[in-house]
Amino acid sequence: MTQTSITRSWVASANGHADFPLQNLPLGVFSVKGSAPRSGVAIGEHIFDLEAALDAGLFDGAAKTAVEAARGGQLNAFFELGRDARVALRERLLELFTEGSTLHGKIEAQGAKLLPPAANCEMHLPAKINDYTDFYVGIEHAQNVGKLFRPDNPLLPNYKYVPIGYHGRASTIRPSGTDVRRPKGQTLPAGQAEPTFGPCARLDYELELGIWIGQGNEMGEAIAIGDAADHIAGFCLLNDWSARDIQAWEYQPLGPFLSKSFITSISPWVVTAEALEPFRRAQPARPEGDPQPLPYLFDKRDQAAGAFDIELEVLLLTEAMREQNLPAHRLTLSNTRHMYWTAAQLVAHHSVNGCQLQAGDLFGSGTLSGPESGQFGSLLEITEGGKKPIELASGEVRKFLEDGDEIILRARCSREGFASIGFGECRGKVLPAR
Repeated sequence: MTQTSITRSWVASANGHADFPLQNLPLGVFSVKGSAPRSGVAIGEHIFDLEAALDAGLFDGAAKTAVEAARGGQLNAFFELGRDARVALRERLLELFTEGSTLHGKIEAQGAKLLPPAANCEMHLPAKINDYTDFYVGIEHAQNVGKLFRPDNPLLPNYKYVPIGYHGRASTIRPSGTDVRRPKGQTLPAGQAEPTFGPCARLDYELELGIWIGQGNEMGEAIAIGDAADHIAGFCLLNDWSARDIQAWEYQPLGPFLSKSFITSISPWVVTAEALEPFRRAQPARPEGDPQPLPYLFDKRDQAAGAFDIELEVLLLTEAMREQNLPAHRLTLSNTRHMYWTAAQLVAHHSVNGCQLQAGDLFGSGTLSGPESGQFGSLLEITEGGKKPIELASGEVRKFLEDGDEIILRARCSREGFASIGFGECRGKVLPAR
């Protein structure tokens, strides 16, 4: 269900809000001081308390069933209900908050009990994450990184046939605002024959889209590509922090381990597929000579409307910039259109061997770089492995992240005739190693 930009809300701060107008209505888990985490919906500068609204009798039918499943500070059971439950809840929320709603007075009369200011709330992970898989679908990033290590053969032969991914660590995924402790590990200094142990010296960010799994599948039963999109509950921003020097030593032959598992940051709001409907696009045509996806990965509907037009931004804020009251420095402006595989293809591929996906599982898209300078989704690419430092307005330079640096991810969807929506921020500040 979509809404044009003409539709307004009686919640004044929602109208024209950069991230959370009436047309978005993302779901999350929040708490106010002294209360347990509970489910809510972002609208303007407020959070609509779904559980308090349920107790107030504002839901019935399928929408009531949806909110009942969202109780308890985790959205897993709600995700498991699937698309129909999301649509029912969205339709009721639009009914409640559209300008002229007959329930305006009833909600407003209860004030902060139903609509606490977001500034007074703490955000939590929206679901219990049992499993986390990080993919590698940003082909521009794959080529850029490949050129650093294999100039004559940047993409390995399997890249255009199979969505590349690895299993990450779910236990260290944290919501936006959680500090990032500089990791320690083994590295191999240039010119040395043996590794040393110590703090990471080449700390990096990775700009990614997070994909929340809704309904899962039984072990041994694959999810067909034509059905895969219906198994996605929503999307978020994801920063897959990376210790490049640790990664360079450990990743052969099995891939990343300690270089990735110390923390992954996500934006706390789940932006649903229904909110993103106006921003769907055809999957970009593959370059001439690229192979057609194998049949289990190919669906005409998915190719026609399985991609999204989401603008992605990365900002850097250093301690010196804060002290000088300087604005954050934009590092990256990219887009999800640079995904070589659709989100549905990732679901189909992950389950094709019989792997069981579960509600609340999280996928990372992989770093989403664009083809041009200013569109690269990591410092590894921007600085060409540290060879070309970034100059900042504060007089500082950066090859990789230093202690006190803060990375901020943002996302925006815009289309003429429709209200723009955003994802909220995904922030993390680097603290010194212990």
